[in-house]
Amino acid sequence: MEVRHQDTHEPADIMRGLYGDGIIGLKGAFPRDWVVRMREDIETLFAEARQVPGGALPRGPQRWYVEVHPERIRGFVDIVTHPWFVAVCETVLGPDYRIVEVGFDIPFPGAADQPWHRDFAVPEATTKGRRLNSLAFNLTAVDTIPEMGPFEVAPGTQWDQFDGCAKGMFPPRELWPRYIARAVQKLPRMGDISARSALTIHRGTANRSDQSRPVLVVGVDAPDATNAQHHDLQVTRGYLASLPPRVRDHLTYRVVDALETVVQHHTIEGLLKPAY
Repeated sequence: MEVRHQDTHEPADIMRGLYGDGIIGLKGAFPRDWVVRMREDIETLFAEARQVPGGALPRGPQRWYVEVHPERIRGFVDIVTHPWFVAVCETVLGPDYRIVEVGFDIPFPGAADQPWHRDFAVPEATTKGRRLNSLAFNLTAVDTIPEMGPFEVAPGTQWDQFDGCAKGMFPPRELWPRYIARAVQKLPRMGDISARSALTIHRGTANRSDQSRPVLVVGVDAPDATNAQHHDLQVTRGYLASLPPRVRDHLTYRVVDALETVVQHHTIEGLLKPAY
């Protein structure tokens, strides 16, 4: 595979973006034919997940999340060995970063605006240490247009703190004007990759098109983060043996003789109702 990347990835630029806006990206990181294969894998895995109770979790009307096995995504090794991916992980999370999650999110036609949220409660490393200890990488499977319900983010809000909200994720509605005023819609194209703090306040918006908008997600932790506890990243012995050390050494995994369906239980009630 032809990997497209800049010659250097400056740590200062990476830190400035993730500690400032809370999201950065690299355009044209992968060729379009590579992305076509990724979408084929996503569509196959979604069809399989829908046949299993708990295989696909709702994230709102006509919106689903599916956690998958790395070896079922043909481009997984390409992603996690890409120089930009590695540079971002090492710069923000340190040399002992851990890959803890692989999954995808699909808003279909009819998906509604989500409430503003972050993906989990702010850890002490951030509230007291003022440090980001996890990242989420996103790769779109389509050329995103406004009608598809693009991802919307409120830059700089990874540092926001608010009390008394569900699971530490959902800011009270009286704070929503702050996020609406700061909101930026992201319109990535096939081949682009982004990295963000999952603490940055964001939402999926309404998909008014006639197309789905699949997005692959790779979650990565610093050694002190605990997100691996919420995932079940499985690998078979043969696949594990085939991985280069630079991938295997950063992977948090459970070895299995045969892949088992990832039955997901972490339904997020706050995302199941549209935000009007």
